Amino acid sequence: MPLPAFYALLQPDAALVVAFSGGLDSTVLLHQLRGWQQQHPQSRLRALHVHHGLSPNAERWAIHCQTICEQWQLPFEVLRVIVDGREKGIEAAARDARYQVLGAALQPGEVLLTAQHLDDQCETFLLALKRGSGPAGLAAMPSSRMLGSNPLLRPLLNQSRQSLEAYADAHQLVWIEDESNQDVRYDRNFLRQRLLPELCQRWPHFTQATARSAALCSEQEQLLDELLAGQLAELIQPDGSLHFPPLMAMSELRANALLRRWIAGQGGVMPSREALNRIRDEVMASREDAQPRLQFGQAELRRYRQQLYWLPLLSSLRGITLAWRDLGQPLTLPQHIGTLRASPSQSLLRYPEPDEQVSVRFHAQGHVHLVGRNGGREMKKLWQELQIPPWQRERLPLIFYNQTLICVPNLVVTRDGAATDQQGWQIVWDEASSAGEQQ
Repeated sequence: MPLPAFYALLQPDAALVVAFSGGLDSTVLLHQLRGWQQQHPQSRLRALHVHHGLSPNAERWAIHCQTICEQWQLPFEVLRVIVDGREKGIEAAARDARYQVLGAALQPGEVLLTAQHLDDQCETFLLALKRGSGPAGLAAMPSSRMLGSNPLLRPLLNQSRQSLEAYADAHQLVWIEDESNQDVRYDRNFLRQRLLPELCQRWPHFTQATARSAALCSEQEQLLDELLAGQLAELIQPDGSLHFPPLMAMSELRANALLRRWIAGQGGVMPSREALNRIRDEVMASREDAQPRLQFGQAELRRYRQQLYWLPLLSSLRGITLAWRDLGQPLTLPQHIGTLRASPSQSLLRYPEPDEQVSVRFHAQGHVHLVGRNGGREMKKLWQELQIPPWQRERLPLIFYNQTLICVPNLVVTRDGAATDQQGWQIVWDEASSAGEQQ
């Protein structure tokens, strides 16, 4: 079974990683790549096995994969995950967990290869059709994409399961069978066990025809990407938000196409038409002083000052109070939003009195008097003046001496906290660097 895609996609010195389940598909892929590597000795090849823990045989499968890799003298690692199917279902949750742990295990410059084949592609197309997906969903699985900063390749997409079985038999390969593949309660298994055999018996080239349809849908999506790229770039702000007023003047078709591409660029799941209508009616068209928000799985869409923001769903820090007893030690803030540390490099703050306890909170109300400004300001007005979006306001560390607000690190100092002589200090907030945490 020739795999000419390897010669076009792989560099002679490539660092390759196979997602190795131990099933037929990944066993054939790993064997093919082992042969390719032997012809390109400057390349590297290793295998990763994701242990989902969903089957009583999961441990035995991991041992089988390790044994195969030892026989073939390939580096091997088991990645264990916990799958929570309460929100998305077991199939989707397992897939998400698998790609997350695989992406985290990749080293810079490595290429991940997975073993989905022609029959898998057909199943993915039919599942998208069942959901009522548009061209993006019907494009099914691309032969290549990025997983974080690493390429992900699927070199078997043009090969049928039957051809993989023939290859495995010819090379006397041994593989495992997942007993859950027989459970037709799962949609993909129902298609595989019940529907596709009937379709292929009636139309022998059904899987190939479906793959062509998926490829055509993918081409249409790529064309739209090219046509809309310039306009989308004009709407996306430096912080990743989307300036939405121009969308309100466009046709619904164009506006929805731009919204979908912006959400995809933010890492969001492709929204349904109903969801897009809700974004338009409940978020973009809501009154100017509203604070609308829509939840999409583990993310939410919010609006602030004519911008749309796609944000990770995070719990509120409003009720948290942290005592900072030892100013000589950094203070780690919750939810990975960074650390606070004391610095004597600038005398911005007065030192606390012996009877004053230093604490960090994430909510304040009432009036504050700021250094260098006349009069007091309500906290809400201060946040608006500083252009702090509502969802960020309860994620900013507020420094208190007892019950008195002293400063917001990196932003403002109150008169009650200002240094009055040379003996002072400042608080440095080392913020987390990920985009999701900064937002």
